[in-house]
Amino acid sequence: SFGVIADIQYADAEDGYDFGGFRRRYYRQSLNLLRGAVAAWATERPPLAFVLQLGDSIDGLNARSGKAEGALGQVLAALGRLPVPVHHTWGNHEFYNFSRARLAHTGLNSRPAGAAAGLPAEDCQAYHFSPAARFRIIVLDAYDLSILGREPDSPRYRESLQLLREKNPNDNLNSPAGLEEPRYVEFNGGFSQAQLDWFNEVLKFSDENQEKVVVMGHLPIHPDASDRVCLAWNYEDALSVIHSHQCVVCFLAGHLHDGGYCLDSHGVHHLTLEGVIETPPESNAFGTIYVYEDKMILKGRGRISDRVMHF
Repeated sequence: SFGVIADIQYADAEDGYDFGGFRRRYYRQSLNLLRGAVAAWATERPPLAFVLQLGDSIDGLNARSGKAEGALGQVLAALGRLPVPVHHTWGNHEFYNFSRARLAHTGLNSRPAGAAAGLPAEDCQAYHFSPAARFRIIVLDAYDLSILGREPDSPRYRESLQLLREKNPNDNLNSPAGLEEPRYVEFNGGFSQAQLDWFNEVLKFSDENQEKVVVMGHLPIHPDASDRVCLAWNYEDALSVIHSHQCVVCFLAGHLHDGGYCLDSHGVHHLTLEGVIETPPESNAFGTIYVYEDKMILKGRGRISDRVMHF
């Protein structure tokens, strides 16, 4: 069994609203909800094997107030009370606060030492691990293609900006207004070809070894488990890699605070977790996933529903 949580977006700030001005965001309260999740996970019997934190651990507000280091310290301290490893994927809000190079030297870098060998690129945060026989978790880097967190003079930044400008003629690159493909906004990103090739090789290995694989990334990769805006830029490329193999049973994402779910045409479950940041103080938004030979059972708390995912 393992824990799942997404979009904590903690900031030591008064409640605010989303970019549309409609959805309340409980910045300060999100840390209490995280602590509640950690306390609940600690009582699980048998104990959890690990926890997956699906990105946006602290909010972009921290960058403006100069509190990014402190906010991250508090979130990591709360998660640090768990007696099991926590695996992190990075979201847009991490990059509002820190450069990619800086993040690599924080507690949000859960990539195992030495994992860079055989990875798509040294600064790509994709990696995989096997917590049990014939079971593998793959962490994808959904901002590998992105203008967030990259140095403006880097080749990857230039490549990403060119792609974004081709698809989004708006002055404000965070605006999806009028776009045919509204996911092409600055707060999203995508997967480089190098990462997709690496992903394909890992899945080939898992097929050959008859493993079941759970994949996680901050951005959803299926339109039926997201709205049209919150998808990874080249989600179809990631889906086609998954669909060319037998082993993937589930894709876990965050980013869309409402959450989402679908079972796709290839029998893969796409679960987008509700965000902690828009969860009222009297509720919560986290879950525990129990893995069996033929299914996974999600026990949700608060806004997250229970679910049985057969495979």
